[in-house]
Amino acid sequence: MPDQDIPLQPTAKQDLTAVRQPIFASLTEDWWAVILGAVVIFSVLAFNNNGIAIKLPVYQWSTGADLFGKVLAPKNLLLILEVGLVFLALASFSIALSGKSVKRFSIGFAAIYGFVILSFILAGNKTIAYYGLEYVVFALLIGLVLGNAATLPAWLKEAVRSEFYIKTGLVILGTTILSSDLIKAGLPGIVQAIIVVSAVWFFSLWLSRRLKVDDEFGVILASAVSICGVSAAIVAAGAINGDKKKLSYVTTLVLLMAIPMLIIQPWIIKVLHIPEIVGGAWLGGTLDTTASVAAAGQLVGPAAVKAGIIAKFSQNVFIGVAAFFIAIWWAYKKPKAKDGETVSAVKLERPGLKLVWERFPKFVLGFIGVSLIFSFLLSSSTVKSVAPVLNGLRTVWFALAFVSIGLEAKFADLVKIQGGRPAFTFVGAQIFNIIWTLIWSYILFGGYIFPIPDFK
Repeated sequence: MPDQDIPLQPTAKQDLTAVRQPIFASLTEDWWAVILGAVVIFSVLAFNNNGIAIKLPVYQWSTGADLFGKVLAPKNLLLILEVGLVFLALASFSIALSGKSVKRFSIGFAAIYGFVILSFILAGNKTIAYYGLEYVVFALLIGLVLGNAATLPAWLKEAVRSEFYIKTGLVILGTTILSSDLIKAGLPGIVQAIIVVSAVWFFSLWLSRRLKVDDEFGVILASAVSICGVSAAIVAAGAINGDKKKLSYVTTLVLLMAIPMLIIQPWIIKVLHIPEIVGGAWLGGTLDTTASVAAAGQLVGPAAVKAGIIAKFSQNVFIGVAAFFIAIWWAYKKPKAKDGETVSAVKLERPGLKLVWERFPKFVLGFIGVSLIFSFLLSSSTVKSVAPVLNGLRTVWFALAFVSIGLEAKFADLVKIQGGRPAFTFVGAQIFNIIWTLIWSYILFGGYIFPIPDFK
């Protein structure tokens, strides 16, 4: 009897676990991202509706006096701590219900959050910001340096959850992808967005295949070049559950290309006497962020700034559309490997709707749902009033992700990855993007088809 009693106890525990598991077992990382993203969004909306202002920390500084008088002031440090505790509580909730160690996660999260704050402070410097070096650069570099300098301790590894952070941030990003931006863009902006995004995306994927870059890499590259850089790369990588090393690589390429483009394109507009509105539309269709478009546009003129931002807005809306169709296409295309079998050895299968649903990244549904709510169900004044807070919170999620990506990546892997072919693909696709967008900016904003927009 004693010999039989020993195995019966763990079996009973397993049965109890089996009873508990169905409640939370179906809540994958994607679903937790949707849940936490929704909690953040609707909490901010609730505070806003009750007239409660949410203050976020300040990171902008230009001198040493600014740094210590504003960023490192006791009040601002307290805000930084409060934001960290809120994020820790949210993330720990999902960790606890997933059966993981909250204690180890909390210690590791505190360290990663500290690196995030350091990246924000570095990027907040006025001179650094002028040259377009965003927090993403520093978050990645900090992670890469630390991850390559030493072996990560177990307590830190517990908090390195880049995909979870990215997907939660992407759900919140949906609040900025507004269909109303298409209306603001007008017909020229809409047509340019459709023609540029679709042509550049397919050209980029075609070029990546010609250069023997795998499709997973190709999709992330194509989305980054054709839509809006880092944000689009993150969305595409999430939609296909892409390799984090590849996302890190593409992000680095985007940031490296952005700096010379920001300086050279306004110079080309002036040297070639390109009309200001045409030049602005060109900047909006090629530069990766609204901030960089505005900065480059200011070097050209006020009409260029307005035309560029409107063109950028209309292009950004396509992130949601692209994410949806990329996710469906990849769910059908992606081969499913059996245990011990490589993906390359598996023939492509034609999955049914059930398998497509299993593979489809659920955070995309949260992303699109939030975008629809903010586009059609909320007033423009409400959307505008909560935008700064939601953007600030979303940035924290992304920063956590990029520090984590850096901690997991190895310099050698980034340098050697596919023999540099993805970099050649990116540069070639970006050159095509620059030329193609300039042609259509002339056609659509130069008065050849539509009247020249009046941005006075």
